[in-house]
Amino acid sequence: MIQVAVMGHGVVGSGVTEILLKHSEEIKKKVQEEVYIKKILDLRDFPDSPIADRFTKNFDDIINDDEIKIVVEVMGGLNPAYEFVKKCLENGKSVVTSNKELVAAKGAELLKIAEDNNLNFLFEASVGGGIPIIRPLNQCLAANEVLEIDGILNGTTNFILAKMIKDSMSFEDALALAQKKGYAERNPAADVEGHDACRKICILASLAFGKHVYPDSVHTEGITNITLTDVEYASAWGGVIKLIGSVKITDGKEEIIVAPMFVSDECQLSSVDGVFNAILVKGDSTGDVVFYGKGAGKLPTASAVVADVMDCVNHKDTRRNIHWEDGDPSNILPFENTKYAMYVLANAEDPEKAFETANSVFGECLKLSRDNAESSELAFTTPVLSFSDFEKAVSEFEETGAKVVSKIRIAVI
Repeated sequence: MIQVAVMGHGVVGSGVTEILLKHSEEIKKKVQEEVYIKKILDLRDFPDSPIADRFTKNFDDIINDDEIKIVVEVMGGLNPAYEFVKKCLENGKSVVTSNKELVAAKGAELLKIAEDNNLNFLFEASVGGGIPIIRPLNQCLAANEVLEIDGILNGTTNFILAKMIKDSMSFEDALALAQKKGYAERNPAADVEGHDACRKICILASLAFGKHVYPDSVHTEGITNITLTDVEYASAWGGVIKLIGSVKITDGKEEIIVAPMFVSDECQLSSVDGVFNAILVKGDSTGDVVFYGKGAGKLPTASAVVADVMDCVNHKDTRRNIHWEDGDPSNILPFENTKYAMYVLANAEDPEKAFETANSVFGECLKLSRDNAESSELAFTTPVLSFSDFEKAVSEFEETGAKVVSKIRIAVI
């Protein structure tokens, strides 16, 4: 028998206990051991739970129990999750987590502690919920040199953008609908400002390229400024707007960013709708490989967590080879040096004259049009420029009296 503890009994935690109890016999057959939930840590009471007697409010009941060999952390956030996970690893307990914030901030350190103690620290559910990505990236694609990863990594923002694209809903109305359906939190900042997607691309980058990428090193933009006008111009250009997390190696450094981008209708990511996520991995041998599914939710995420628990049981005397070194901002290409073609929406008294100026300061631009455009409206795409050169050109452009109201990168995927 392998005894486990679950820290947190919220949406994902309750899903983990549900699966472990419901599928106990199937799990036992697959891992040749009974997986027994000994303790569940939560500050709330759950008197109606079939295992109400196993709940505790005291972390010491877990850390001081030598029979508990695997701990599942599904509390979320950094505190007290980081302290609890670190202590578990230091005290001979492997840890499974779905906590993307924890892995993105402390992954290198916790992996090193696990390695030093011949334990496992597994986090399949931290990036794609129920979508397998960590294990395939670490194992199935191990023979490849990963060239690039691009992903729609946040279901909430993808739902909002899909409603804007398909139903012409404003950002505010689409967000309100997402909250009503339970796809967005009351405070949606982590999703709509890009922080959730940033943590996920940091984890993927760390795994793919071997050095920890910290979220505060990543240029991150959200979708709060996207308008229906931008959506219409994306369609006129031949694509849609998606919040993209992207990483690749450029000039020996990791070029990593999270931002809304124009994505061509020809790209596989353009058709990913609703709360679904998709991660496109480019390998030098495999070419493009896409991982697609629901990136969150009680049972999809819990399923990935339980699979990691089973992996820990199968490797109770050995370590899974998941590792990356610590990193620092010197690993990262400054975002001012990243190069993209850009979509620009501007207002000008004389749009035709302003477009001539645009061609002069940005280089040869492509003018876009839409039905019922305002008389002062000018939309165009620029050639590929470094972001620093683009910003200089914007300043020169606005010196002539035009006002830039939107600027969005154009993805090359």
